[in-house]
Amino acid sequence: MANMSLKKVSMPEQDPNVRNRNFLEVAQGYTKEQAIEEANRCLQCKTKPCVAGCPVMVQIPEFIKLVAEGDMEAAYHVIKETNSLPAVCGRVCPQESQCELLCVRTKKGEAVGIGRLERYVADWYMAHREPEIKKPITNGKKVAVVGGGPAGLTCAGDLAKEGYEVTIFEAFHAAGGVLMYGIPEFRLPKALVQREIKTLKDLGVEIRTNMVIGKVLSLDELLEDGYEAIFVGSGAGLPSFMKIPGENLNGVYSANEFLTRVNLMKAYKFPDCDTPVRVSKNVAVVGGGNVAMDAARSAKRLGAENVYIVYRRSEEELPARAEEVHHAKEEGIKYKLLNNPVEILGTEKGWVKGMTCVTMTLGDMDASGRRRPIVQEGSEHILDVETVIIAIGQSPNPMITSTTPDLKTQSWGGIIVEESTGLSSKQGVYAGGDVVTGAATVILAMGAGKDAAKAIDTYIKSKK
Repeated sequence: MANMSLKKVSMPEQDPNVRNRNFLEVAQGYTKEQAIEEANRCLQCKTKPCVAGCPVMVQIPEFIKLVAEGDMEAAYHVIKETNSLPAVCGRVCPQESQCELLCVRTKKGEAVGIGRLERYVADWYMAHREPEIKKPITNGKKVAVVGGGPAGLTCAGDLAKEGYEVTIFEAFHAAGGVLMYGIPEFRLPKALVQREIKTLKDLGVEIRTNMVIGKVLSLDELLEDGYEAIFVGSGAGLPSFMKIPGENLNGVYSANEFLTRVNLMKAYKFPDCDTPVRVSKNVAVVGGGNVAMDAARSAKRLGAENVYIVYRRSEEELPARAEEVHHAKEEGIKYKLLNNPVEILGTEKGWVKGMTCVTMTLGDMDASGRRRPIVQEGSEHILDVETVIIAIGQSPNPMITSTTPDLKTQSWGGIIVEESTGLSSKQGVYAGGDVVTGAATVILAMGAGKDAAKAIDTYIKSKK
């Protein structure tokens, strides 16, 4: 029977005052009964507007119908036809600005909880079934994938299914990219990521870690080594800074470094880890995106008493997902909105002792489509903090492009590619994800990986 409730079935969560001191997953997931109840909110529209909002074109009404019928195994296989990482996407995709944005139910009430249902189906399958993976017969053609993040993993998986001998070259000691080093354990358990990656290995994908392409090997050397095509999905791991006095003080981190230490290096398990991270009593996180929220919530869990989000616009302009902003508030994160740092203050021994900020007002719209922040004269004030985390964006590391002269790039470092294929200016080299677009979403990177895999298949077959 159709469920005409205007609201989604609520997601069970840890109590905020408990979870802000642990790294266990915040959202607990639906029960079977809750999943079926939510699935019955889907109207099974013939036009399927939600599918158009999915970068990997998951057949959403089909899988939700199967959930409503209680057939979780069949629902999982529908999702896996186009999405190789459903347990990941069900947790971290911004469905509210993609598939759920186009849901007909939003005309009166909330969208169907597509992401929540995807997560439930993926988790159910992992708990009740062992993946039946048949390694395809090789076609004898080798493809190199640079970067083991969402774009690279997706491209590698799609090519492996077509019989290609795929090798992923990953700079870190573990594949997963931003899924491993950027997104905290309480939003995306790392064991789950590695389980998804295992399915690629079972397909025959080789993963070589500690391979910094552009330093250990160049793209030209990979091509000379018999790889007939290369996909570059190396992400955007070069942090941006504010270029204000004091950024070189002890106690100042880029969000990239901070989260890598916490997530990939397991600093939250200190002293049972090799790479600790120092967090003081009072912490400022500069920025308003998802990365800023992740850093702030992690700092709180590491023992900070006061954690501030310092953002130069208002809450309305915060680029982070509404869910993350809400969770951070529940966990005691404090918002210093319409504030902008101008200097980080230091002690004689070189440690942070405060941050000078100015108060902002919002003027006319700027090129980004948001109201331009304007400094209020005479509004300087000091925020008492001993740790500062800069989370104002990242760009691609130039290591690959600087060693590949014929690879054309944007002024900010992104590789220039054909929109539908990912083909770069260098023959046989394709690229996608954050290394092309700048920091974006997991699912958009996966979509780029899928498009490139199709293009690479066509390119190699055309060489016969």
